Amino acid sequence: MKEKEAFMREAIRLSLENMRAGKGGPFGAVVVRNGEIIARGFNQVTSSNDPTAHAEVVAIREACKVLGTFQLDDCEIYTSCEPCPMCLGAIYWARPKKIYYANTKKDAADIGFDDQFIYEEIEIPLEDRKLSCEQLLPEEAIEAFREWQSKQDKIEY
Repeated sequence: MKEKEAFMREAIRLSLENMRAGKGGPFGAVVVRNGEIIARGFNQVTSSNDPTAHAEVVAIREACKVLGTFQLDDCEIYTSCEPCPMCLGAIYWARPKKIYYANTKKDAADIGFDDQFIYEEIEIPLEDRKLSCEQLLPEEAIEAFREWQSKQDKIEY
């Protein structure tokens, strides 16, 4: 348990250090493999002008570079806050074996980081969502999917 707490403390440290330095919101994350931190991430949304630069996504990108893979199935992610919908999706795609978190999504909502509207929007039919969605050129786009389906040398993920 002490080891897990140490990893979480590093995620929390990253959240505090980088928020205090004005690099982004109060979020930090680490990716651990075989009892060793292999990647660190902190929220860089405002400092990088990248809305996807959340701590977990940054840490996942770094871990994948370090390991030379797009899956983290033998890793764990420690994050200072319960992941938002985007990060949760990225984490599922990365396939780590476990997530540990400190603050909850309610804690985040209480300080202005409320993602509830996204969870709600996902459940609404496309035509009723706040963000307008319109399909274009499906007949042309389907060709890439057809080719992928029959591609012999594809790397499944």
